[in-house]
Order: sequence, then C-alpha cells, then structure tokens
Amino acid sequence: MQRLSPLDASFLYLETAAQPLHVCSVLELDTSTMPGGYTFDRLRDALSVSIKAMPQFREKLADSRFNLDHPVWVEDMDFDVSRHLHRIGLPGPGGRAELSEICGHIASLPLDRSRPLWEMWVIENIAGTDPQAGGRLALMTKIHHAGVDGVTGANLMSQLCTPEADAPPPEPAQGTGGASGAAIALGGALKFAARPFKLVNVLPATATTVVDTVRRAFNGQAMAAPFNAPKTAFNANITGQRCVGFAQLDLEDIKTVKNHFGVKVNDVVMALVSGVLRTFLSSRGELPEHSLVAMVPVSVHDQSDRPGRNQVSGMFSKLDTHVDDPAERLRAIAASNSVAKQHSSALGATLLQDWTQFVAPAVFGAAMRVYAASRLSGAKPIHNLVVSNVPGPQTPVYMLGCEVKALYPLGPIFHGAGLNITVMSLNGKLDVGLMSCPDLLPDLWDMADAFQVALEELLAVSR
Repeated sequence: MQRLSPLDASFLYLETAAQPLHVCSVLELDTSTMPGGYTFDRLRDALSVSIKAMPQFREKLADSRFNLDHPVWVEDMDFDVSRHLHRIGLPGPGGRAELSEICGHIASLPLDRSRPLWEMWVIENIAGTDPQAGGRLALMTKIHHAGVDGVTGANLMSQLCTPEADAPPPEPAQGTGGASGAAIALGGALKFAARPFKLVNVLPATATTVVDTVRRAFNGQAMAAPFNAPKTAFNANITGQRCVGFAQLDLEDIKTVKNHFGVKVNDVVMALVSGVLRTFLSSRGELPEHSLVAMVPVSVHDQSDRPGRNQVSGMFSKLDTHVDDPAERLRAIAASNSVAKQHSSALGATLLQDWTQFVAPAVFGAAMRVYAASRLSGAKPIHNLVVSNVPGPQTPVYMLGCEVKALYPLGPIFHGAGLNITVMSLNGKLDVGLMSCPDLLPDLWDMADAFQVALEELLAVSR
C-alpha cells in the first residue's frame, strides 16, 4: 500500500468534467523495425510483458469512507491489459487533421477511477499506410496527473522503450499488494493526527519565504507576479472538449541559437513560444500591450525528500511578447528566466508539497468552483498558459519493437489558462505538443506551424 502524497491527490480533487487532469502524449512509431512484423496482437502481448516489470501500470486507487487522509495505491488483482489498450483507425486520408481530431476526442475522455489510471490508443491508417506492411502508426497515451509529473511520466515511457528493437524482455517486478479498508483508515488517522506537528515546521519557512519575496519585489529581483497577466482568448473557462496540435523542430537549430546568444535551451524554447503567441495574437488584432506570463513547472526530484510521484515546483516567467525584435526578445526572456529561477530556488523545493497537506479535499474542489465563477465575472488570469520542457534521450529508442520517430507531449489545461505547450527533446528533434479547448481555440495548426517560422527568425539573427 502506497498513500498518495497531498500534491498527488490534489490532481484528483481538482478534476471536474470540464477539467480532466490526465497527461497525454502522441508517439509516432515506425512498425518496420518490429521483430516478426507488426500486428496489433503482437504489440499487445509485448506491452503485457513489459507491464509485468512495471508495477505502476498495475496500480489503482483505493479508499475508505473512514479515511481522514488521501487515497492509496494498491495492486489491481484483476488487471487486464486489454481494458487499457484500444485500437482505432483514422478515416481517410489519415493526415494530421484527422489525427489531431481523434487525439483531441481521446484527450476529452475521463479515465475510469475503478481501474489503473492510464490508457493507450493504437491509431492505424496514418497517411493511409498499412502498419502491417511496415508503415507508421500513432500511439496515444493517457496517464492521470495523480500518478505522474513531467519527469516521472517521461521515466515511465523510457521504461517502456529500449535501445534496440529486439531487446530481451524485462524481469517481472512484484506489485504493491492490496490493503483493507481498516488499514487505509488507520494509516490515514495517524497521518491526520500528525499534521499539527508538521505545521510547526512549515510556518517558519513560509514566513522567511514571504519576507524574501517582498525584498526581491522591491529590488526588482522577483519572478512575474500571479494575477498580473493580460487576458487573451485562451484565458477563459474551459469545457471538457480538447483540441491538439503538433510541431517538430531540429534540435541542432535550437542549439545554434542557444550558442550564438549564450543562453539556455529553455530560453530559446520560451522565445519560440513567445514568437508564436505574438504572431497568433497580432493576426487577430489581440496582442496585449504588456507581456504574457507563462507558468513553468520545475522538477525538484533531486531536491526533495518528500514522498509522492509529483515532485514539482513552478515559476512564473514573462514571455516579453510586447517586444518586436526577436533577438531583443530572446535576451529579455533569458534575463527574466534567470531572475525567476533564482526566486523559485529561494522559495524552497518542498514548499508547495508541504502546504498541500493541510488543505482538505473538499477545499480543492470549492476553490476551483470559486475561481471558475470569478472567471465569469472577468477576473484576471493567474497566468496565461503553461509551458513545460521535458528532456528526452538523444539516441534512437524503440517502443515495443517500433522505432519512435516523434513523441509529442500534451499537458492538461485549466480554467483561466486554456493553453498548454509542452516540448520534449528526442534523438535530435524537439517535439512540440499543444493542447487547448476548441471553445477557446478551435484550430491549433496556425499556432503549431508558426513554431518553424519563429525558429527561422531566430536563426536569421544568429548567423
């Protein structure tokens, strides 16, 4: 039995019909490398073997009505991979429009909480090709945010991947086992009773953080403030429907820009996002006078000793979308990111995790309803969008024997911040995934296509 951390559980409590909180990805797979040739049955059997070595994929939620703390992970004794792996074919011509439409629909579907919180969808007929004849297919994954953050999600995917197509199967691993309702309740009562003692340790650290933040704000060394972002078309309440878009860039081009300006890869990524949003909003006559603000998740896996699968903090970063010159914009973003990183580090890696343990489950849901209502009355957004950068392997990898040609990550969206842009570097490419709500942004392809244009602008001033 493994109890969810407060931060893990918060993604369960914040989930609503309009705000499903699973993390998705779309992988483009080359079936010509699969030993013995591709068939759906062969892929399903290979997945079943891999999952025997990965207990996380066999775990489901368990709770007790007398539990005063968060639910626990237990092994699903009736686990059947066929309940989680689905197969679908694209209608002709099977291009990106058809693929994004079906992926948006799949992303809209909630996960069944009575089973392990993940699904995979095998999508065939990509561009009219036959995967059994060595063509390509898409594999869409969905895993609940309660079970993964960006790093743990990438790690799970890497465990499903191998450096060779015909790698030997992994050794089976024992699961977490079950738990009785009494054991769940007793453990929850003990954790609940210990909360006041933990609060004594959290308050001094919080007070120090508040004082430091005020000092930084006066000195101009603080990150962008929340609730200070200008409103855009994607800063409104969302519905349960989703739309997606993809882009793929050459990682060497990103590094060329990085090296010329002496900045970080993430600075270039943020500058690309800024250029794309500036172009998109300008074309609609909706570019704000002030900079858009992105919330950037920051992994603290190497800094935290707290339990839980979500080990993440965050920072608010200015995108400097009001700056016209791309070179000047990149330099401004790099400077803002440097300040934001220093401020984020000073906040403490575990502050978010520590405070979530004192918020009752009902409070999460109530807070979300209040915020959604405030959005209807025109309240300012906390931030404009989420931008996340997840590093991946830079050598060829194979998923269930198929070479991975692309992996487009798709993060969740929220009321007031209806756009998520997540990138992942993989084998010399930078794969960009965009997620939104069609009620706010009906078509993401103009935005997706603008990434290459924004990169060309930066390359032009880097030569």
